[in-house]
Amino acid sequence: MIRDVHIADRPRERLVRQGASSLSNQELIAILLRTGTKEESVLHLANRVLSFFDQIQELKNATIEEMMSVKGIGQAKAVQLLAAVELGRRLSQKHPDKRYAIRSPQDAASLLMADMSSLKQENFVVLFLNVKNQVIHQQTIFIGSLNASIVHPREIFREAVKRSAASIICAHNHPSGNPNPSPEDIEVTQRLTEAGKIMGIEMLDHVIIGDHQFVSLKELGYM
Repeated sequence: MIRDVHIADRPRERLVRQGASSLSNQELIAILLRTGTKEESVLHLANRVLSFFDQIQELKNATIEEMMSVKGIGQAKAVQLLAAVELGRRLSQKHPDKRYAIRSPQDAASLLMADMSSLKQENFVVLFLNVKNQVIHQQTIFIGSLNASIVHPREIFREAVKRSAASIICAHNHPSGNPNPSPEDIEVTQRLTEAGKIMGIEMLDHVIIGDHQFVSLKELGYM
């Protein structure tokens, strides 16, 4: 049990003495959980939480039901973990208090990578920009496999007109981790580019997010 661990080696005491960065994932989760169960210490319970998810990054997309399916994790502990994960996600977002300007495909990818690289389904996201290339709105248009019949230009450009956007950048993720474009990706890109020309709202790029890597269809010459 945790009481059997020397006080100097307990997670809370180590955090106070050495800082949060010195703690392992197991120890950080143990602090969030606060207590274990009658059968096991909080450190053992934290280790089982980590074992349930293949990678620590999967906690970012975990549901309360998934958390509670871990033996020893009730609703209160699940809520504590999910709240901490959400705080971390919000803190990782860039420039929360001012509009984020996009000058390159890397800028767009940097804005979206943290949220999109670990998604298990394809998400099609549009960034709506003003005349200074600053993001004025971000919206997930749909979730599912990408094809031209599903991605309707009218939905995207209706929102662009509503937001008085000067231009847009589209992005979607490949859950496989490979960001190389498929024929469907190229077809959708070209269709939206043409629609943008008609509407007078330029589509600046279509970025595909993989496993912490990306490709720009603009740079690949498909726009």
